[in-house]
Order: sequence, then structure tokens, then C-alpha cells
Amino acid sequence: MDSRSSNLKNHSKKILILNLVSTGHYANYLQYLIEFIALKNLKYQLCIIVLNEFISKHQEVVNLASQLPNKNLEFITIKPEEEEILKSTQSKIGRFVRDFQEFRLLCRYAKSLEATQGLMMIADRYLLPLALEGYKLPCPVSGIYYRPSFHYVNFSDDQRSQKERIQHFREKLILTRVMQQPQVKTLFVLDPFVVNNLNQNNNRATAVYMPDPVKTYNLSDLNLEKIKEDLNLKPDKKSFLLLGSLGERRGIYQLLDAVNLLPDHLCHQFCLVLVGQIIPQDRDAVKSKIAQLSQTKPVEIICKFEFVSEQDVHCYFHLADVILSPHQKHIGMSGTLVLAAAAQKPVLSSNYGLMGKLVQDYHLGLTLDSTQPSEIAKGLTRFLQEPETVLCDRTLMKKFAEQNSAEKFADVIFNHI
Repeated sequence: MDSRSSNLKNHSKKILILNLVSTGHYANYLQYLIEFIALKNLKYQLCIIVLNEFISKHQEVVNLASQLPNKNLEFITIKPEEEEILKSTQSKIGRFVRDFQEFRLLCRYAKSLEATQGLMMIADRYLLPLALEGYKLPCPVSGIYYRPSFHYVNFSDDQRSQKERIQHFREKLILTRVMQQPQVKTLFVLDPFVVNNLNQNNNRATAVYMPDPVKTYNLSDLNLEKIKEDLNLKPDKKSFLLLGSLGERRGIYQLLDAVNLLPDHLCHQFCLVLVGQIIPQDRDAVKSKIAQLSQTKPVEIICKFEFVSEQDVHCYFHLADVILSPHQKHIGMSGTLVLAAAAQKPVLSSNYGLMGKLVQDYHLGLTLDSTQPSEIAKGLTRFLQEPETVLCDRTLMKKFAEQNSAEKFADVIFNHI
């Protein structure tokens, strides 16, 4: 195809992107897609549907639209009356109703804007609406699916609970229906081990593996010295970093209980760095547990309970000695693994699901049963007593990080949307 006909094809694509959340890493994903369009000079028209809150929270991403030479990108906020009737996500029934409400907004905006393609930034929320109402889609739609778990039985010999068996059966049932929908084109997954399972049947849709993107920075562009001075890390102590939304799901309670099990002589060598915002319902319990631990153990705990910018996240990862990821039965990928690999820092991770599988396959660090404080304490002890060269493989870590670049992520999206 000559360049003229290629450009004509690009111009004919009007892609609607649905992103009705204002938290999480989705704003970064949008940023990578926009930057890729500018880098490759793609002529696609992009209409990104967001909440009003997104515009104020992520102004740096929104401003990228004005920097594109072709002005072919527009952020569109849903109407106040549309946002007003969206159900709260605080209850299960509220989330259930809202998923259908948002899916119908996708159909409505795709039709009114005459989109040729659609992309759901969080397909997980719309699997059931897709299965039951996929016929309403006015154009081919793709989506990013973060949390497939029905295949986790292949990762371990552990017996699944009754709840997990029911969940996996339900998941496969809905996915079978979704993959048969004529207007569902591509399901992007961050789990390379589930692709074959999803593509086994004679589906109309296709599952495609997508890297979990991490943008890399030159160390000279980061505020390393400022944050290093602020943390005041002691050279005679090994620092262990837990960064993110600090709450029950991230395993902070089990981690603090594990530190309490360390003998005093190891506590003197240990520094725990907690960075991020505490989940509101966990705030009082977490702070109380930290205060109690500080009184009973000779351990240093540095707390930065605040929002952290993307660049500063990289600073914390470069400054720490070990990255902690004791998630509780976490389903799906975690950017923590990629950030740690990019910074060449070993991880202490849950052995569950995809995270455990990747840490083991790429020798990113140690895996353990993170639901048990005693097991976490054993892992912390190994990091304090054994050389890191025994616990991780830096060559494989580098390979893993390079596979998950922001550019590769965007390239996969635009090649398969």
C-alpha cells in the first residue's frame, strides 16, 4: 500500500475511547497512546470520553491534545445529567447497574460521534453488558481486560476454594459469550498465559497479549537527590519499599505483622518505607498498627502518606534496596513488577496467580504465601542475610522491563484495535 492510500486509511479511523474513571493508571495509559500518535504522526481521530473530574485531575494529559499538530484529539466529558444518574460504586448492586449504564453511554456516544472503532480502557467492567447487550454496539469495539483468572489453576497445584471455582466457571461462561459477539474485535490482555485459552474456540473476537507499560526516565531527569535527602535513608540499613494504595488488598497488615516477627538484631538492619495514600477505611487501623510496632520493635519505619507523581514513583524505586509486593490473592498484572525490573531492584512478591508466575519465570526476586506473616518474615530475613545475586537475575529483569515499554504497549493497541 502506498503512503497516500495508507494516510487515507488512517484519516478514516475515528476511535472512541471510553475511560470513565479518574483514578488508577489509566490516565498514564492514555498519555502513552497520545504520545505514540504524535511520535508516529498517525492521522487517527481520537475522541476520549471522560468524567468532568478527569479534566481537573489530569490536566497534564488533557493538555497533550493541544500539542498535537493535527488537532485530531478531543477530550469529551459526559453531560452533567448523564453523570448525575450514574449509580455509586460503593455497593455490589450499584456497581452492577453502573456497568450497564456506562456501557450504554459507550453505545450512545459511538453512534452520535460516528466512531469507526471503540476502545474500552477497562473491559472488565463491561464483560456482562457485552455478553448480554453486545448487539447494541454501533461499531467494532476492543477493550483492555486486566483480571482473567480462570486459568490460574494451571500455575499451581493448590486446591481452589469453592468460591474460586464458581468465579472461574462464571468467568469462562461470560467470556465465551463475549468472544462470540460480532462487534467485539480484540480483547487486550496483560497476561500472556491466558491468550491461547481465550483463542481456543472458533471466536469472532481475538485475544492479544499487551505489555504492561512503564515509561522510563533518565536518572538525571528525576528528583533523586531531593527525595533521597527527604527520606534520609541510613547506609547501614537495607530499605524495603511498599508503594501504592496502602490497604488490606496490598497486604500491609500481613507485612507489619511479619516485621514484628523479625528478631531485634535484624530489625536494626531493616528500614520499612511506606509511600502512598492509605485506603480510607484502613487509615486508622494502619496508623495504629505502625505506632504499636514502632514501640515494640527497634525498627525504622518511614511513612509518606501522600499522592506520588509518576516521576517520583521511579525515584522511590531507584532509591530502595528491595521492593515489596505482598498483595493478597491479587488477580492480574502489577506495574510494581515492571517498575522494579526497570530499576533493577528485586521484589518480595506474593506467589499467587500471574504475579507469582512472572516473578518465578523471570527471577525477579522471591515469591511466598503473602497471606502468612511468618512466610513474609522468612522472605525479609533472606533479603537481609543473602546476597541479591542469589535472589534475582538482573539480565532477565532487564529483558522483562524492556518487554513492557510504553511504546510497545501503544504499538500493540493501534495495530489490533
